[in-house]
Amino acid sequence: MTETTAHRHDSYPDQGPGRHFPHSVDGTRTEVVQFLSTDQMVATLGAEDEGLRIVEELYPGVDFLARGNVLTITGPASVVPRIMHLMEEARGMVARNSTMNADVWEQLVAMLKNHADASVAEVLSHDILSSRGRTIRPKTANQKDYVDSIDRNTVVFGIGPAGTGKTYLAMAKAIQALQQKEVSRIILTRPAVEAGERLGFLPGTLSDKIDPYLRPLYDALHEMLDPETIPRLIAAGTIEVAPLAYMRGRTLNDAFIILDEAQNTTPQQMKMFLTRLGFGSKIVVTGDVTQIDLPTGTKSGLRVVREILQDVDDIHFAILDATDVVRHRLVGAIVSAYNNWDDSHPAPTIPKESTSR
Repeated sequence: MTETTAHRHDSYPDQGPGRHFPHSVDGTRTEVVQFLSTDQMVATLGAEDEGLRIVEELYPGVDFLARGNVLTITGPASVVPRIMHLMEEARGMVARNSTMNADVWEQLVAMLKNHADASVAEVLSHDILSSRGRTIRPKTANQKDYVDSIDRNTVVFGIGPAGTGKTYLAMAKAIQALQQKEVSRIILTRPAVEAGERLGFLPGTLSDKIDPYLRPLYDALHEMLDPETIPRLIAAGTIEVAPLAYMRGRTLNDAFIILDEAQNTTPQQMKMFLTRLGFGSKIVVTGDVTQIDLPTGTKSGLRVVREILQDVDDIHFAILDATDVVRHRLVGAIVSAYNNWDDSHPAPTIPKESTSR
């Protein structure tokens, strides 16, 4: 039960900001947190205590009492310390000027559920790019590790299911590198492979024909840059969006290069792409090995590349999973459900053809 009296100032003596005082009786523990002000508490718990309601739903056996700038938490001794850690992380995010709405609270809860020792405030307050009135930042611990690995390594593979931010975060890092003059151009590429259906003949110019395959990359660009500047940057060659076949025979210097949908490359295409790396450049390869659209019997270059390159210095493999999905909450549930189904329904083994005559 929550009593919301955000504008009252009932004080608790001898309590400094953020201090908590445990009391345990018959397995029940009470913790008291005093915020610096009622404004700080309101900012932490969210508008109309929406953050507190999310925590209440998660821990139905815990009582919360909010008065003035003080929050009292009473519940099982094994649970209350987890909630205290949650509140401390939320307050840390407010101190870093993060806005605590329902979505952020759900991310916070999910992160602590999967990474109990993570510094959530540090992860969710790590700004990559500010664009068009909003800030792009990692939203899970694995996403933060992925972003950090791009800073530390020349070649990074981001492997994970749909919605984990693989391409989006790589694009944000590319634009950041361009704005900070770490590179002079961005090159975005992906294999022109249809996703389970045949589009047939596409009319128009060559650009018209390949645009449907590259549209997701354009979508990400339009979210991060002023749409009016994108045609100018493309015309100047500062941003290049092209199918993978266009990479053959090139050496790409001073560029941030992203290969998207890499699960649809063959091993030969993957080798061709990686050997385009030139001086002063960085490569990020993204893909989902559970969504391969190559013809049956064709091996995916993304599946084998880890075995080949895992021991090579300055190459890093960042693995994301269903807990890192940051699209609609149902996407994570869908990914997990499919993974569980795949585990219980192994693919049939195709017998080898007999060589006898």
